[in-house]
Amino acid sequence: MAFQPFDLTGKVVLVTGGNGGIGLGLAEGCARAGADIALWGTNAAKNAAAVARLAAHGTRVAAFEVSVADEAAVIDGFARTIDSFGRVDTCFANAGVGGMAPSFMELPLEEWRRVMAVNLDGAFLTLREAARHMTARGGGGSLVVTASLAGIEGAARNEHYGATKGGVISMMRAIAAELGRDGIRCNAILPGWIETDMTEALFAYPKFREKVLPRVPARRWGKPEDFAGIAVYLASDASAFHTGDCLVLDGGNAIF
Repeated sequence: MAFQPFDLTGKVVLVTGGNGGIGLGLAEGCARAGADIALWGTNAAKNAAAVARLAAHGTRVAAFEVSVADEAAVIDGFARTIDSFGRVDTCFANAGVGGMAPSFMELPLEEWRRVMAVNLDGAFLTLREAARHMTARGGGGSLVVTASLAGIEGAARNEHYGATKGGVISMMRAIAAELGRDGIRCNAILPGWIETDMTEALFAYPKFREKVLPRVPARRWGKPEDFAGIAVYLASDASAFHTGDCLVLDGGNAIF
């Protein structure tokens, strides 16, 4: 038999925020490689549309309405996912929200807490439940968190968003160090400027497009489908010895 390191047949992949944007790109890559897909999202209509799209690839797909900022909802959502699929082999903690403020001095505490609740607390709760499941059943697994270039670069007027992304990177490294002995690897994906619903308003701003795009060596914005390949790699046995790492997908923006 030919070497097929990226065949995900028989594996179950959970993607939070998987009903659109980068999350849907991650999920679709894994579905095309043969994985069964569990999606978490808070928008029922988007969940249904994503399920219909992914099911066309011939694997099992189900969506669950879960708010990752709610501990009880995450615990219940993971239990329902296991009831439906029997196991989770890879968990992408991808759900997130954006945020901007007029300035750091004018950043309200409630806005800080809103972004923290989803981007940092939500990632923690999701990865904790996945880790509990994987250590209990044995056999290892892959944990992945969607961070951002904002976690390693200065994001002016976006300190709360950057803080969450820096936080998940540090959490990822600690998880990788602690759970490696259980065969569980943990990595972070750091997107650059990606065209999604979250960035739509910013990308429509002419000055932003004029100033930022020339600094991307690839000379284009990223798209959700650009994340299909890295998703399959991280969910596959090809990445069995790859852990504690930040994988940057930004068209070269960080180096230029």
